[in-house]
Amino acid sequence: MFSVSRSPLACSAPASFIARPAALVLSAALLAAAVPAQAQQQMPAPVLDAKAWLLVEFGSGQTLASQNADQKIEPASLTKLMTAYLTFSALRQRVLTLDQTVQVSEAAWRAQGSRMFIDMKRPVTVEELIKGMIVQSGNDACIALAEAIAGGEVQFADLMNKEAARLGMTNTHFMNATGLPDPQHMTTATDLAKLATALIRDFPAEYGKYYSMKEFRYNNITQPNRNRLLFIDPSVDGVKTGHTDAAGYCLISSAKRGERRLLSVVLGTPSDGARAQESLKLLNYGYQYYDAVKLYAAGQPASKMRVWKGKESTVGAGFLNDFVIAVPKGAVSGALNQGASGKLAVSLESKQPLVAPINKGDVVGTLKITLEGKPYGEYPVVATEAVPVAGWFGRLWDTIRMWFA
Repeated sequence: MFSVSRSPLACSAPASFIARPAALVLSAALLAAAVPAQAQQQMPAPVLDAKAWLLVEFGSGQTLASQNADQKIEPASLTKLMTAYLTFSALRQRVLTLDQTVQVSEAAWRAQGSRMFIDMKRPVTVEELIKGMIVQSGNDACIALAEAIAGGEVQFADLMNKEAARLGMTNTHFMNATGLPDPQHMTTATDLAKLATALIRDFPAEYGKYYSMKEFRYNNITQPNRNRLLFIDPSVDGVKTGHTDAAGYCLISSAKRGERRLLSVVLGTPSDGARAQESLKLLNYGYQYYDAVKLYAAGQPASKMRVWKGKESTVGAGFLNDFVIAVPKGAVSGALNQGASGKLAVSLESKQPLVAPINKGDVVGTLKITLEGKPYGEYPVVATEAVPVAGWFGRLWDTIRMWFA
């Protein structure tokens, strides 16, 4: 992973039931950032045997390649990423605990499709349900978790849709916690990438603990993880498979090679083997044809911005996670070797006026990137700290000053 010298950053003149991590404010916005058109023209596009697909640079949300990424599809068991997200959120807020036992309902016991084989006569722990949901893709586990969190699957689906809206999943609607077919249960590759990105970013410990598990044994039945890439490529550490007759064979996968993580979404392949093969092809494409450039470390202020009516007069602006972009192979290394400057340049525009209170993670500006003098992408910049409201005199004084700013 390369680093790059930055040009001076110029700021423009002033002109549900769960508390959410501030990083989430950024995760959805990053995936909506501009696609680097120049890179798209230079890199040979991969050809995949799939209905839709998307490759994302995790560190910036930058799209490296895609096809039919906004086409609505049936998500099948990829739905369980949202079920897992809400489960991890419930654990963080102590709505649930890992060792808590859950009484299995008849609805969960009778779940159709893939199962972990929970039993109505045997209470199961939340952690066992999590493993059954993630490793064994158990529909029964998902229903049991939905009931434990929200009281029922219908109520849980309402939570899923509220969370999807908050994450910016604008083309998604959930009807259940499992992904069993329903005409109104739809999403897109773009939305699934937003969800998978949020899951990995906001629950890294849980992601690392559960999504790389290759098998899980429950009720004397051992089932392997359906994600074949876990057995093929050691850099792959998750995330989820899905399949129905209508959806085809689907796989969201993530690989970390060195410091760099890529996320691929491959939907509607013809077979189990094909979804693994096409996903690996897409991941290899991203690593082969692009270099990663780390522009900012997590929490490192890129600039200080003027704040009005706050206890502090400025706020740090940057990124809550390492900000990494992808550039065509050799584009930045060549510039560094030759001692050239300005081949990759960044500038920062402040969102003004910034008026307190400002929460950590609030969008406060825009980072604009150029490559060889041409626009390459725009990304939201967030507050790296909170700025509370000033006292009444400070607010009054800044109100007067803003009249003349």
